[in-house]
Parts: sequence; C-alpha cells; structure tokens
Amino acid sequence: MLLPLLLSSLLGGSQAMDRSFWIQVQESVTVPEGLCVSVPCSFSHPLKDWTESTPAYGYWFKAGTETSKGAPVATNDQSREVETSTQGRFQLTGDPGKGSCSLVIRDAQMWDMARYFFRVERGRYVRYNFMNNGFFLKVTALTQKPDVFIPETLEPGQPVTVICVFNWAFEECLAPSFSWTGAALSSQGTKPTTSHFSVLSFTPSPQDHDTDLTCHVDFSRKGVSAQRTVRLRVAYAPRDLVISIFRDNTSALELQPQGNVPYLEAQKGQFLRLLCAADSQPPATLSWVLQDKVLSSSHPWGPRPLGLELPGVKAGDSGRYTCQAENRLGSQQRALDLSVQYPPDNLRVMVSQANRTVLENLGNGTSLPVLEGQSLRLVCVTHSSPPARLSWTQGGQILSPSQPSDPGVLELPRVQVEQEGEFTCHAQHPLGSQHVSVSLSVHYKKGLISTAFSNGAFLGIGVTALLFLCLALIIMKILPKRQTQAETPRPRFSRHSTILDYINVVPKAGPLAQNRNQKATPSSPSRTPLPPGAPSPESKKNQKKQHQLPSFPEPKSSTQAPESQESQEELHYATLNFPAVRSRPEAWMPKGTQANYAEVKFQ
Repeated sequence: MLLPLLLSSLLGGSQAMDRSFWIQVQESVTVPEGLCVSVPCSFSHPLKDWTESTPAYGYWFKAGTETSKGAPVATNDQSREVETSTQGRFQLTGDPGKGSCSLVIRDAQMWDMARYFFRVERGRYVRYNFMNNGFFLKVTALTQKPDVFIPETLEPGQPVTVICVFNWAFEECLAPSFSWTGAALSSQGTKPTTSHFSVLSFTPSPQDHDTDLTCHVDFSRKGVSAQRTVRLRVAYAPRDLVISIFRDNTSALELQPQGNVPYLEAQKGQFLRLLCAADSQPPATLSWVLQDKVLSSSHPWGPRPLGLELPGVKAGDSGRYTCQAENRLGSQQRALDLSVQYPPDNLRVMVSQANRTVLENLGNGTSLPVLEGQSLRLVCVTHSSPPARLSWTQGGQILSPSQPSDPGVLELPRVQVEQEGEFTCHAQHPLGSQHVSVSLSVHYKKGLISTAFSNGAFLGIGVTALLFLCLALIIMKILPKRQTQAETPRPRFSRHSTILDYINVVPKAGPLAQNRNQKATPSSPSRTPLPPGAPSPESKKNQKKQHQLPSFPEPKSSTQAPESQESQEELHYATLNFPAVRSRPEAWMPKGTQANYAEVKFQ
C-alpha cells in the first residue's frame, strides 16, 4: 500500500518537525527465491540549500545499519561501497534528483528477507533518513511453474506449435532463459532462448504418444529454475483390446488380446458380466455384438470400459460375442465364444422303418407294437450341452450300439418274439441324467394275416348274399306281371327285355341237356309244376310263329344255327337256391309280410 508520509530524521531538530519530507513505498514486498522484483518508490524534500545543479544521492539500507558507517545495499553514490551480498542484485533504478527511489531486486535469496529504509542527501541541509517508513522484503520458496499451451490431441505427421509462458515479469527485470526437452525432440532438446515466453514447433509421430515434453525456465546463474512437463497425446487407432469376465461374485478373468478366439463355459442360470476396454486416441466407440445383433454400445465420452450383463444365462445365450472398438483412425475387435452348459432336456425316442420316420416323440412308457420279422430303427434324441452320453439297455443289459459314432441309434434288423420287452435309452451328463423306456410287443405275422383273411371272407360272403337278395326281390316283383301277360306275344329280345329273358337261353341243347329232358318226370324235384293258366312251351312256340313282331337280332356265334332253325331250339330251366336266406327270412323281409317262394325256378 502506497502512503505519503512525513518522516523525521535521525538528527531530530528542525528536520524532524519539517513536514516537507515524505515518502511513498509499499509496506511489504514478496518475491519467490531466485526471481526478480521491482519496488516502486517516490519521495519529496524541502527546497532548501540546493539548486538544480546540486547532485542528489539516494541510499537503501537494511534496517539496523548505521548510515554513517554501514554499507548500503544499493546507491547511486559512486563514492560509497555497497553490501557485498547484494552487489549486482540490488539496484537503485530511480533518480533521486527527480524524487524517485525505485529499487530492483534480482535473484532474491532467503537471507535478503529484512526491512529496508531509504536515505536522501542533497546539499548541506537535506540529510534525511526515512527510517520508520520503509518496506519489508519477504522471500518465499519458488513454487510457481510455467504454463504450457498444447493441443489435446496431436495428429501424427502433422506439425504442431507449443507455447511456454512464465507469468512473472517486470520491466526492470531480465528475461528468464527457456529450454525444451522430450522424446519428441529426438532427445536433444532445444537451445536456451531468453524471452518472457518460448514457442516450440515439431512434428509428432505415433511413437511419441504418451511421452513427456518439458519446458524449463532458468532465472539465475545459481541454478534456480522452474519447469512444466506435459504428456503428449498422439492420435492412433484402437489397440490392446481386452475382455474381462466376472462370473457370479468371483474375481475378474481377463482375456488377453493374443491368441485365438477364447472359449468360455458357463452353467445355465449363472450370472455373467463381460467388460470390454481398448486403448485409443481419441477414445473409441465401444460395442458388444452377438452374431450380427448389437447388444450395447457406448459413446466416446461415455464410461469405460463397456459392460454387458447376462443375469441368468440360458441355452439361447450361447454364441460368439464380439467387442468392437472404433475411432476415426481405425478399429479393432475381439471375439469370445460362450457355451452354456445344461443337462439333458426333452429326452424322447423316434421310430423309423425303411429310412422313413413313422413315430416321433415317444415318451416314457410308450407301447410299441410290431410284426415279427419287421426291421426297426430306434433313435434316442435329447438336447444338452455338452452332448450327453447315450446308451441303450434291455432288461438291465447294455446293448451294443449299432453305430459306434452315434450310440443313440439302435437297429433291430428282424424283430423276433424273443426281443419283446422294454428298451431303455439312458442320457448321462455331468449336470444330470435322464432315461426313457419304450415297451416293444411282437405279434405273429401269420396270425394277423389269417385274421385279416377271415374278416375279408366274411365281408365277401355278406356282400354276395346282399346282391342275391336284391336279385330275388326284383324277380318276385316282375314274375306276377309275366303271368298276367303270358298270352301277349313279345319279341324274343328287345330294349325292354329283363334279365329273365337271358337266363339259360342256349342255341341248342347238348347231349347232356337231352338226357336230362328224357329223365325228367313230373315228379322230379328239379321240375316245378307250372302255375295255373301258364302257357306251355309248345304253345309259346306256336304263338311266336303266328305273331311276327319286330325284334332285335340276337348276337350270333359260331355255334349258333341260322334263323330258320330257331323253332328247333329247346328252352332249358335254371334254378336259384338260397338256402341261407330260407333259414332266416325275417332277417331281410319287412315286418308283417311272408315269403312267396322258398325256391325260385325259371322254365
């Protein structure tokens, strides 16, 4: 604080009472050790016994020094010697003849810390010590460091400019000396330059990343200096990608970047936490990918590393997990194969014949009928990880696998009755086991065919009986009409002929038929008496000669005689017997009716 003061002199008397003596100076001055400081100062004294040409002398003394005998720390009086310890460091830069008492202190040392006062001499009258109103010099340790201005990220191969500034400068103080050191400068540093700041230009390379660059500031010849070190950040693509795994509450398992794709096994239901981290400049964008699906990602300014949590892993979580790191200079990725282990699930049996699946998903205790001599293929199917060890047993006896490479397949080439029983498939696994049983029942092939044949025979007999029954009904319905129309001549064959007109009509009787006619008698059971009023065969032949009605020609064969010999043809008789029907007519006759004929005979 600058205060105008009227000071008394050591001599007392009239000068002590003269208010024309005053000085303005800071009460306290602080300087770091080794640095320079300027102390502004001004004063005034009476215009008495001196002229403009009278020289004015100023002196700065350390408090306690006798001004008449002791040496000042600084003065403009060439006839006086100064204190040896302050020689060349304390300098009176002000002109006492113009009322200035400014002082410069360079390379301040700890022993310089004291109170100082000013004395002025001009002519015979002005001899005055400003004893009680000097300043106190405080010297502190040097803690201040220079400031270095550098871009946060340096581009490899691109020139960069760095500035170093030490914020402590006074006009009367000499400039400090600056120098640079660092790996980016080929370990040679730079030549010291004297200035209040320093500018450095260089071209960084990728190898300069994470190296130090130091700015040195020297203030004195005694080695007092300050420095500031910065760490270079040279841009580069992601590298050193690391995946860490946390399983339940256990410690992290770190997978190093080297080697092939790591393989991780986890039990179903376990908790997993995957962490991904990469070294890059600028920071890379991280992401977790399963197959081609992005599960999570982070921004460059987001938290690092990037985590992926799987609270309870399941079979569907198995697959290849890839951590990707990418920035504008490139990318890097690393994969992890996760295999979720679980015991056998949904154990079942599939049955196939002739390379064709006939039954699927047979559960425990299923009965499987099969014909003797058939070939079967039993396949045991389940899902587990790692694959369960499959085997077949029958009655507690282990069966040899049909295919050693696939023990879940059991071939039965020709099933025999002796193989009837329970077949069991076992699925053994470190995390648990299961089994499923199929009961095989063998049937005789012959018995099944006989049963099928008998069933078919009975069905055929029933169909035949039904056809004959329908034919009999048709005959019973048509026969009475023929009796009433017996006298009406009809053509032998016409479009309206019925099946009755075609039964047993032969061109000529053979010897066997003639013998039958000769042996036939009215009492013969094969001949049935004609109903009353029915015309005889001879009358029919006469009527046919008398009535020549149009008729359709009969198909001729090589055995038939010409048309003129038709009169010589004989009509034979056919008999249809329904013994089975006669036994139970009520099975097919409507209720309330009775059969007219037990036997139907055609003449």
